[in-house]
Amino acid sequence: MKRLIMVISLLVFYGSAFSQTIVRQFLVSAPYKVNMPFMSDSSDVNNKKYDVKNLLQNNMSMNEIPASVVAEADEDGKIHLDSEGEYSLSTVSFYINSDHYSKGKLEVSAPFMFHVYVDGEKMKSEKNVSDTVYAVKNDLELLPQRCEVQIKCLLSSKDTLEPTLSAMVRADNKNAVITAGADLKMRYTILNMLNGKSVYDVSMSNNGKYSMIRVSDAKEGNTERYTMLLESANGKLMSGKSDWLKNAHWMPVSNKLYYVTKNNDKRAFVTVDPVTMVKETVCENIPDGYFVVSPDEKTLLYSIMEKGPDSDKSLKRFANHDDIIKGWRNRYNIFKFDLTSGNYERLTYGNRNMSISSISHDGRYLILTYSVDNDTLYPFSFTNVFIMDLQTSAIDTLFYNEPYLKDVEFSPDDSKLMIFGGPEAFGKIGFDAGDEPVGNDYDTQIFIYDIANKEINPITKHFNPSVGSAVWNGSDNMLYVLATDKDCQHIFRMNPENGTYVMLDIPEDMIARMSVAKNSSELVCAGQSLTNADRAYYYNAKKQKALCILDLSAEKLKDVELGEVKDWNFNYTDGTEITGFYCLPPDFDNSRKYPLIVYYYGGTTPTQRKLELRYSVQMFAAQGYVVYALNPSGTVGYGQEFSARHVNAWGDPTADEIIYGSKLFCRQHSFVDSTKVGCIGASYGGFMTQYLQTKTDFFAAAVSHAGISDLANYWGIGNWGPGYCSVANAGTYPWNDPDFFTEHSPLYNADKITTPLLLLHGNSDTNVPVGNSIQLYSALKILGRPVELILVDGEDHHINKYENHLQWHRTILAWFAKWLQDDDSWWQSMYPDRNL
Repeated sequence: MKRLIMVISLLVFYGSAFSQTIVRQFLVSAPYKVNMPFMSDSSDVNNKKYDVKNLLQNNMSMNEIPASVVAEADEDGKIHLDSEGEYSLSTVSFYINSDHYSKGKLEVSAPFMFHVYVDGEKMKSEKNVSDTVYAVKNDLELLPQRCEVQIKCLLSSKDTLEPTLSAMVRADNKNAVITAGADLKMRYTILNMLNGKSVYDVSMSNNGKYSMIRVSDAKEGNTERYTMLLESANGKLMSGKSDWLKNAHWMPVSNKLYYVTKNNDKRAFVTVDPVTMVKETVCENIPDGYFVVSPDEKTLLYSIMEKGPDSDKSLKRFANHDDIIKGWRNRYNIFKFDLTSGNYERLTYGNRNMSISSISHDGRYLILTYSVDNDTLYPFSFTNVFIMDLQTSAIDTLFYNEPYLKDVEFSPDDSKLMIFGGPEAFGKIGFDAGDEPVGNDYDTQIFIYDIANKEINPITKHFNPSVGSAVWNGSDNMLYVLATDKDCQHIFRMNPENGTYVMLDIPEDMIARMSVAKNSSELVCAGQSLTNADRAYYYNAKKQKALCILDLSAEKLKDVELGEVKDWNFNYTDGTEITGFYCLPPDFDNSRKYPLIVYYYGGTTPTQRKLELRYSVQMFAAQGYVVYALNPSGTVGYGQEFSARHVNAWGDPTADEIIYGSKLFCRQHSFVDSTKVGCIGASYGGFMTQYLQTKTDFFAAAVSHAGISDLANYWGIGNWGPGYCSVANAGTYPWNDPDFFTEHSPLYNADKITTPLLLLHGNSDTNVPVGNSIQLYSALKILGRPVELILVDGEDHHINKYENHLQWHRTILAWFAKWLQDDDSWWQSMYPDRNL
C-alpha cells in the first residue's frame, strides 16, 4: 500500500520551555501469531513461572514483521490494533523530524506490553504501570535529522481493554519544530554520506564487452567491498560478490581476467574466461609482491620494496626534509618473472626509487623513471626517464634531471610518448599563463613526444581544463582525457596530433573514474553530481551515447529530500568572472530570511559539484541554511592564467573575491539574512577562513579545519610544506621576504580577528602541524576574542574514524547553530561550560 504524507498537528505551549507533537499517523503491520511454549504453566529449574512478556523477546526482527498499513489516529490520538489468536505480535512505526537540536521525551501509551526502538536501538523505558495501561517515557536526543521509531507490540485475546496505542513527542527546545508521521522525507545528513554503497573503481575489458565495477558498502564504520562483472552495453550482471572477483584484473591483451590465489606459502596465477567462467592455473608458484602483467602475457614485472636503513634507531640523522615522512628511506626496484620457466630476474639496483611508467605494446621495452632531489636548486625535484630493452638489457636515456615531469606512457604504436607535466615543463613550451610569471605546477598538461625525431608537442597548451588522467586508445588513436573542467570533472576525446577535442556527453558533473577499452572506442566510468550519488555509465564513442548501467544513487537517496541547486557567477572589480553555485534548504520559502554559509577552498583545486563531500552543500542546506560555494582565483580547471594566480598569493586577491562575492550574493538574494553569514574551509581553505577574518568583520561565525596560521611554520615543518610551497610561494622564503610571511599569516594579524572562530584539528596531522591551530587559539584567547579549539585525538589531516567523523561534523553544525541560528543548545550539550 502506498504510504501517505502526514498532515501534522503541532501543539506549542506558549510561555513554556518546550514544544509538543501528538503523532497522528502510523504504519502498522498485520498481526503475527506467536505461541506460548509447551508446559509454560510449570516452573523452571529456578522455580520461576513463565512470564508472558517474554514473548516480546521473540527473535524475529522488526523487518520481518514490516509495518505496511497506514493507520490514522482518532481525536484522542489513538489507533486501533488487530490481534490474531491467543497471542500475536505487531509492529507500529513512525518517523520523527526535528529542525533543531533538542533533548526531549517520547511518550507511548497502550493497554498491552510493548518495546520501543529508536533507529534500531531498544530504548530504556521509564514505566508507569497500572492494571490496565502501560505508559513509557523515553529520553530522546533529537538531532536535526530523521529518526525512525518502531514499537513491538504484544497483543492478547485475553485483554479486556480495546487494543489502542498513542504516542507523543516533546522537545525541550522551544525553537524546535517537531514533525512526526508515517512518511516523512529525510534530510541529507552525514549519515547518508558515510553509509551506503559507492563505486571505488571501474575497469573495462580490451574489447569493451565486459566491465568490472568495484563497490564499497559502508555501515557505521564497517565496509564490505565486492566486485560486479557486467556486460558493458546493457549492464547485465554476469557475476557478483565472488571472492576471486574482488582482486581480479584484466589481462593486457586477451579478454580474460586474472587473479592470484594463496595457499600457505604458494601463490598461483589464475586466469578466467568471463564468458564461460572457466579457470586456468597458469603458474602455481609466483613470487610475492605487487606486479603488472606484460603485454606478452608471459611475464610479470614486479615492484619490490627494500626497507631503508636506520628506521628503528632512536636518533636519526636527516637526509633532507622529506626524511620526516614515514617510509621515505625505503626503496623500490624492478624484477621480472617468467610464467613459463619460473625464472626470476632483477632488472634494477641501487639507491633510487625505480618505477615502471609504461610497457611497449610488444612487451619488449620498459619506460623507467626515478626522481632526484636537489635541496639547493629550484624546483628541488627532477625526473629521469629511461627506456630499457628487455631482450638486451640496454638502457637509453630519454630525459635527464628534467623538472616538472610527472608520468610517461607509450602511444599505441610505441613510436611516441604521452608525457604528463606542469606548464613550465620542457622550457615552458606549453606555458600559456599570460602575464603571470610562474605557472601552477598542479595544472597538469599533456605533451606528445616523438621518439625518433625528439619533437615535443604541447597539445593541451590552450586547453583550459586541468588534466587528471588520460588513455591513448589503440582503436581510434584518440586520447580520452579525464580533466577538471571549472568546478566539474569531464571526459574529453582529444586528437593527439593537434589537440582538438570534444567533451563526451555523460550526464554527471563529476566523473571520478574511467576505464577505456584498448581495442574499441568504448569506456566505462562512474561519477555523481550535486543531487545524486554514484552512477556508472557505458559510453560508445562511435554512437556518442551514454547508458547508465548501475545506479547506486536510487537506493542511497531513497526518501531523501534534497535542496535545489542554482548557478550564480559574478564579475570581480578587475573583470574576472568568478563562478559558483548555491543550494537552498529542501523546504525553501522565498519569503523567509535564511542564514548563509559560504564555502570555498581557495587553494589550487576547485570546490566541486559533487554530493558526497566532507563539506557537502546539501548537508548544510538540510540544516536550514542557504549555502554558497565559489571558486576564486588560483584554482585549476579555468586555464593556466587563472591557476597561476595561486603562486605567491596566499590569499591575494582570493580573499577579496570571496568577501566581495559574499556581500554581493546577500544583496542580490533577498531571502538571505546578511547579519547571519558563516564561512568554512579546510587545509588551505582553513587558512583562507582565518585570513578572511583578518580582513573583514562581515562574517558572523567561521570554521577552520586544519588551517595554516603561520606560513613559515607550515613551510618548515609540515610533511607537504616544502613541496606545496615550491608552487604556492615559488622562490619566496622567510629570509628573502619576511614581510610576505608575516603579512599573510593569520597569526601575525590575530588582533584584527573579531569573528567567533572555531578551530578544528587532528592532533596527529602530518600535513599542517597542529600547532598552527593551537598558536592562533592562544593568541585569540589573550586578545579576549570568541574562539574555540577542538582537537581530534589520533587523527591526521582528515578525520577518518567513523565516530570521530560524526562528532567532528556535528561540532561544526552546533557551532553554526549557536552563532547563525541563535541556538546554543547543541553546542552546550556537546561542550558544556565548566570552571576548571
